[in-house]
Amino acid sequence: MKKILLAAALMAASTCSFAQDVNKLIDQTDVDRIIKTLSADDMQGRATFTPGIEKAAKFIEGEYKQAGLVPLTGNKDFRQNFSMLRSTPVSLSVSINGKVFPADSVFASGKASFSWKTDADVQVIQVTADKNLRQEYGAAMRSGKKALLIIDPKFKDFFKRLHDYAGRGAVSFKGKDQQPLVFVMGKVDNVGSFEVNYVAKTEELPLFNVAGMIPGKTKPEEFVIFGGHYDHLGILKPMEGDSIANGADDDASGTTAVISLAKYYKKLNNNARTLIFVAFCAEEIGEFGSQYFATQVQPDKVVAMFNIEMIGKASKFGTNSAFITGFERSDFGAILQKNLEGTTFKFYPDPYPDQDLFYRSDNASLAKVGVPAHTISTDQIDIDKLYHTVKDEYSSLDVSNITSTIRAIALSSRTIVAGTDTPTRVAKLER
Repeated sequence: MKKILLAAALMAASTCSFAQDVNKLIDQTDVDRIIKTLSADDMQGRATFTPGIEKAAKFIEGEYKQAGLVPLTGNKDFRQNFSMLRSTPVSLSVSINGKVFPADSVFASGKASFSWKTDADVQVIQVTADKNLRQEYGAAMRSGKKALLIIDPKFKDFFKRLHDYAGRGAVSFKGKDQQPLVFVMGKVDNVGSFEVNYVAKTEELPLFNVAGMIPGKTKPEEFVIFGGHYDHLGILKPMEGDSIANGADDDASGTTAVISLAKYYKKLNNNARTLIFVAFCAEEIGEFGSQYFATQVQPDKVVAMFNIEMIGKASKFGTNSAFITGFERSDFGAILQKNLEGTTFKFYPDPYPDQDLFYRSDNASLAKVGVPAHTISTDQIDIDKLYHTVKDEYSSLDVSNITSTIRAIALSSRTIVAGTDTPTRVAKLER
């Protein structure tokens, strides 16, 4: 018993020492400066393919350079460049059983123009009021098949959000076929015939993640990734005279964490494993930045991925807490919580399983190939009225909460960074 108590005391003392260290090295004033800059109006909402995202990228590059990070192996600078095809809708007409549906009741996803006339290879999916539209939408996107989805008017609010996103255009990787989907809001009991004509304009445009690293000292071929997306929605329909979707919580808060953790670990400069810090682009339009990133690393060499998404306010569990998506899929969360023993901070399993959050952020791109990749968040997504609106601004944030969460991630990641803990792999995703 005495040995157990001694071991517990030593662990508590060690944690206390690390906590003092992290409180000193992760400064709230600097955290405040970074997030205020990223969420400022002059970033114009950081939408993909806009001057705002370029300005944000340059700021992040400057922070990486100042911290002393180096580019990823094979890269000449901090940009991980690639290009994608953007398809912008020009016109869409849809008729079912001879009835023409109005423009605000239809939208399509696809990278090229197409026409259907009761095609036999188009699956008709009825999303009735008793179903989950989010899940049906996701399943159709992943199916790889052409589909006509008829959406019950019960889902009009979510349908409108999807409709508005579709109007901004679709993005896809070059050479990767994407079967078109058509969404119609209304009640159609039996589909006897249908006709769809969709015209789109397609162009090739550049994208870039912003990534830097700290090479490992003793296990350089093993990688730990800290990531968050730096893009948001850009300019939206004005609300009370404001049209800039600043994306302060989503996800300037996560990007701030990535930068702060890079500075912290570079100051320590004792990481056994190689640490990669990446600000992902194009998360809001399909997680394309992380999808590309996942093709540029050897997944078996990535021992863990900390994805940080929306940590701007206290979680439903109160201050000094956060949740981890996919908690049950590996022992990642258990390791993190073990490293926080002796502190007031606690990680919880995702309390919003119906929101499908494990698949809705950049961790999914790495989890699909077996990496223990999880998202850390504090957002109360079920009641968050600022999410994806122009009201997600710096003034709505609790910078103290952001700072305490970043410090907790630093403390909880230390044994993984040191190479003494390795999370179990997650099952490769087939979805």
